[in-house]
Amino acid sequence: MADSKDVVGSDSQLSPEFIQELLPSAERTALLYHLSFLCLGGFPKLERMIRDQAIETQMLFVSSEAVLLKCAGTSSNLVTSLFPVLIKAVEKNKPVLAVLYLEKARTWIEDIVRAVDDMVKRYDQRAQSVKTCTSDVYQEQNQTEGKIKEKTVEMKALEDALVKLKEELKKNDSEMTEIENKIKKNTEEQEVLIKNNGYRRSFFWGLFSYYVHYNNDAIRAKQAEQTTLIQEKDSVRNKKWEINIKQTDLQLKLANCNIQLGAIPSPVHLKQVQKCLDQIRQILVDLNKFWMKVGVLLGTLKDKTFAGDKLIEYLEDMKEEFLNSIEEAKLYWKRFGECCQRAQGIFSVQSKDAYKFLEVNPSSLSEAERNKQYNSIMEKLKKINPQGSAKAAITA
Repeated sequence: MADSKDVVGSDSQLSPEFIQELLPSAERTALLYHLSFLCLGGFPKLERMIRDQAIETQMLFVSSEAVLLKCAGTSSNLVTSLFPVLIKAVEKNKPVLAVLYLEKARTWIEDIVRAVDDMVKRYDQRAQSVKTCTSDVYQEQNQTEGKIKEKTVEMKALEDALVKLKEELKKNDSEMTEIENKIKKNTEEQEVLIKNNGYRRSFFWGLFSYYVHYNNDAIRAKQAEQTTLIQEKDSVRNKKWEINIKQTDLQLKLANCNIQLGAIPSPVHLKQVQKCLDQIRQILVDLNKFWMKVGVLLGTLKDKTFAGDKLIEYLEDMKEEFLNSIEEAKLYWKRFGECCQRAQGIFSVQSKDAYKFLEVNPSSLSEAERNKQYNSIMEKLKKINPQGSAKAAITA
């Protein structure tokens, strides 16, 4: 087990090693949640998920503050209340009272050890929950990209189909022109035949000549050809109508695809969300290590507190040694309490003010406001460093 001097620190005004990373980690956590939140406009399901994760983490910081306050309070009670009366009992050769006070100390210490153990478990669970949330974001990103790809493929197919129909219309117009030219030519040839055969031509002949039956074989042949050409013309005209109907249908479907594509939020920011959540998870893992170090410290302090308990059996002969062990334990508990107070202040600030961004719906922000907040967050993240943040925590 590490010597408590290595972890609790000396009389230096600098923060002890075991809380030096605490403030930057706590600051980064809230900023990364805020950054994730900003990137989720258009993803209401993910907004709710990130909001829930942020609120749970905020509540975990509140609990951290409470446990650290409990640690600081217990340290203070041991230093200012219990140890002094324990020392008095030893000085007056009252071993029964000394044992009683030591057991009282044991109860207090074990109480905060359990609270710290619980925090270790809770931070581990929170890290796992954020990890699951990261997987959900990744899945949503894949699904969204799949929808966009699906719509893009569908739109490409519709656009290709419209190009094909345009070609069909062009071909149809060409066929119609060709048939009309044939009909015109056929009509002119009939006129010549009728004129050469001496039939009288009326004013309406050009309109109805194909309904009048002549006895001349050549004229009848031309009339039959004319009838076929007119039927072909009707068929081509009907085909054009069908093409126009298909064209209208495809244009409406393409327009609907464009609307749906516009309604699908861009997944580009989800990669940023994933990155932020991964960083938050790592921070939670680091904070879990902080609580584990607190647990180690408590184990060390507990050992120091009860280092002389066996000496009580020989109190008259070993009084000085026992009193020295209690004085040493008292010194370390005092330093531990000061560390816990500093750490408690860090969690306090972060749990109260750092999550106010949750009060705003990211989807309601304009692009300009979103960019403004984004740039502000990035500037804050760049300025955070362990040394600067730790010193700020001391002078705050």
